[in-house]
Amino acid sequence: MDFSKEDWNLFRSKLPDWQEAYMERLNKEYIQILSSEGKASDKFWELEKRIYQDKRSPGVIVQLRRRDMPIQLTSLLRDGAITRDDLKEFSPELQEYLGFLLGENRKK
Repeated sequence: MDFSKEDWNLFRSKLPDWQEAYMERLNKEYIQILSSEGKASDKFWELEKRIYQDKRSPGVIVQLRRRDMPIQLTSLLRDGAITRDDLKEFSPELQEYLGFLLGENRKK
């Protein structure tokens, strides 16, 4: 499916701010890990495990390709890096397609 140039430009302009906010949240979680009770080595290895997992999140790194935009947006939504409210400026077609990818349009 081909999406509008406007959606693509909007995605590219918003992505850095979304990622920055997501990484700020991660940093706060890391501080909690380091500030918790327990052995320094346990906290170190827990933090290392989290960073290893988190650095693969689209909230941290994304390969910008127009054709992958819906998948990247879906991943950002699923990871909690963004919410549906963050997508209000995008076209109704893209929002509907994302709903389909997220399974929101399926009959129950």
